[in-house]
Amino acid sequence: MSYLGIDLGTSGLRALLVDEAGQPIGSAERAYAAAHPHPGWSEQDPADWIAALDGAVEELRQAHPAFAQLAGIGVAGHMHGATLLDASDRVIRPCILWNDSRAHEEAARLDAIEGVRALSGNIVFPGFTAPKLEWLRAHEPENHARMAKVLLPAAYLNLYLTGEHVADMSDSAGTSWLDVGARDWSEKLLDAGGMRRDQMPRLVEGSAQAGTLRAELAARWGLSGRVVVAGGAGDNAAAACGMGALDEGQGFVSLGTSGVLLAARDGYSPAPQTALHTFCHAVPGRWYQMGVMLSATDSLNWLASITGARPAELTAGLGEEILAPGRVRFLPYLSGERTPHNDAAIRGSFTGLGTDTGRDDMTRAVLEGVAFGLRDSHEALKAAGARIERLMAIGGGARSRYWLRLIATVLGVPLDLPKDGEFGAALGAARLGLVAATGARPEEVMTAPEIGERIAPDAGLADAFDAAHARFRQAYPAIREIQ
Repeated sequence: MSYLGIDLGTSGLRALLVDEAGQPIGSAERAYAAAHPHPGWSEQDPADWIAALDGAVEELRQAHPAFAQLAGIGVAGHMHGATLLDASDRVIRPCILWNDSRAHEEAARLDAIEGVRALSGNIVFPGFTAPKLEWLRAHEPENHARMAKVLLPAAYLNLYLTGEHVADMSDSAGTSWLDVGARDWSEKLLDAGGMRRDQMPRLVEGSAQAGTLRAELAARWGLSGRVVVAGGAGDNAAAACGMGALDEGQGFVSLGTSGVLLAARDGYSPAPQTALHTFCHAVPGRWYQMGVMLSATDSLNWLASITGARPAELTAGLGEEILAPGRVRFLPYLSGERTPHNDAAIRGSFTGLGTDTGRDDMTRAVLEGVAFGLRDSHEALKAAGARIERLMAIGGGARSRYWLRLIATVLGVPLDLPKDGEFGAALGAARLGLVAATGARPEEVMTAPEIGERIAPDAGLADAFDAAHARFRQAYPAIREIQ
């Protein structure tokens, strides 16, 4: 049998076909764009997701005979998006995405309501789903009135696949409507946001069966057997499943456009005051916590754009052996920040520039600033009781050995690099489909990839970077005051 993992990303969709052992058979990708009709707005047409899925599936079906033995599907999606449907399941307006900040005032009002943080386990961030619906109520009342259901992006693909309104716990934890500890919709949270339970999808665990593939799609895809569709996952929970990060002590650091430091948790230990995200994992009885910084490789890409160099050229100039902290300091808040500041208004800055400052100095400062931002998340996770013994490093920024050695030293944690091969959200989604279809134990399926290299901290520079991080923390309130 074969299993399909779908990774619905912000800029494109990736479909991965694996065999019964979870080994890749083939993959296909399709790109699409987001619209930004006003500053701070970010929207997407769900029809683009469907077209991307159909195109990717057709490519896999034509290229790989094993597709005909498809038995299970899992969908991972970018979180927090608000997809509004009318009573006939027609999309009312473009989906408002996770990186849309228009609802910052509504988020602050919801966050101030007594009991909201305690039940949801999180600050109500502007990108979460609940404040988006409050914004729609105020600014697009006709669309809000037509709404019969609101679905997250992955749940919308589940609807397309199964014909059912169903979502998993990990994705739903980012709405501010879910009691994350009880793993159920909260009447109090729904009421705070002016919503009703009948407007929500049915909840299932990510590794459980959400439904079966619609007969129309099965016929179009050339399938004759029963195909189970799993509950699926939010993108980071799926990535954790793809890397085998299920238990306490396991986690990863992702150096993508944004930066994520994720730790699996055996129990529910919310710490909203730290601006950590505390979400349900995609498998039963587990949770995860993560710190999120909004501009990780985005900071390096920005410097590349204004210097006329490629990011790889900037980092290549530094070599591979890390240097002691430089005089130039960079605050990596180009788009605001989540962990630990929950500050949508703060912006980035350089300090310590001199006539002797060159491109390499500024590059070092950017890499150090991102590393210190991840250290902020690491400190928050430790304060919440998370045990982090080592981390896997993924994402485009992980190609820079200098950056990896720097981050390992700043965090004081070894970084493991997976060997070339499949891991991440698409594989995690396929694994969820396999578990839902076969009833296998998640622990037996969601194993860690083979490690190709371990990056150890530089003990000789640990004290210097500890002191530099302390100065980095002092810079934020000072810059914020005069910005």
